[in-house]
Amino acid sequence: MGVDYYNILKVNHNATDDDLKKAYKRLAMIWHPDKNPSARRDEAEAKFKRISEAYDVLSDPQKRQIYDLYGEEGLKSGKIPNSSYEASSSSSRPPHFYHQHRQQHPPNAASFRFNPRDAEDIYAEIFGSEGGGGGGGHRTFRDGSFRNGHFNAGGSSYGANGHSSELRKAPAVENPLPCSLEDLCKGVKKKMRLSRNVYDASGKMRVVEEILPIDIKPGWKKGTKLTFPKKGNEEPGIIPADIIFVVEEKPHPVYKRDGNDLLVSQEITLLEALTGKTLDLTTLDGRTLMIPLTDIINPDHEIVVPNEGMPISKEPGKKGNLRLKINVRYPLKLTAEQKSELKRVLGGVS
Repeated sequence: MGVDYYNILKVNHNATDDDLKKAYKRLAMIWHPDKNPSARRDEAEAKFKRISEAYDVLSDPQKRQIYDLYGEEGLKSGKIPNSSYEASSSSSRPPHFYHQHRQQHPPNAASFRFNPRDAEDIYAEIFGSEGGGGGGGHRTFRDGSFRNGHFNAGGSSYGANGHSSELRKAPAVENPLPCSLEDLCKGVKKKMRLSRNVYDASGKMRVVEEILPIDIKPGWKKGTKLTFPKKGNEEPGIIPADIIFVVEEKPHPVYKRDGNDLLVSQEITLLEALTGKTLDLTTLDGRTLMIPLTDIINPDHEIVVPNEGMPISKEPGKKGNLRLKINVRYPLKLTAEQKSELKRVLGGVS
């Protein structure tokens, strides 16, 4: 049995020109060679050629009539039977399809020669009228790559005048990726659910959901971008948008980030500033950090603890500093007895 062009385009035998054009558009968007990864380029190119040939035959009244009567073999060989009996018995098309045509004979059938149109010209004709470029000119498959009014293997396109132009790509879509300081300190794996429009093998648009894995690396900063190429909605004549996730830092109740350093504000009493204190901090990775204050602490004093800040993503094993700003809380009032005692204790201190 020869090729079933109707089945290739997923249309019935009564399909109108509009039906054929819609079917071709859907399938061309799926199987255009440059809409597929390099690993599937050969398969896509072969299917795209079959789709183009099917549309060429069924959209041409004479080719379609001969094909309906005598099948692919009769169409391409030019051997048109002389009788309806031969047509129905020798054709490679299924016999039940021919009973309605047995009394017909295509005009000029004897002189008909099958001359297929170029797949690229068909694509340019269909999509060129919609602003995609390309409406004429000679285009062919070259060196295993496909060139037409929109695409080629190198990412450029060739319009009707033969000049190169870039295929339009949908603008990137950015999404916030909120992360806690704990996530950015230790690193974490997240999963993001993505819903998008795609065309299936039959050319129908449907909504699919994907889970995108996101590996947050220790030390990533606010504004870090993670790109998933061409994961946007599929649209005719347009390269799908890249989906970009942009890291955002959630506020933390204790720590504030300053580049690779971590800032902490701690308040102590005047007595603790004079006599000493040990600060207890829980680090972002869950450890307990003991910081002894043995010297007299002045107001707005800053203590630097090396290598206890955020990881430096480009320098594995290294961290920024932990910077503690110490605020001294003074008493609001003192009794006469307390003042006298302070004078006694501190009176000789210069």
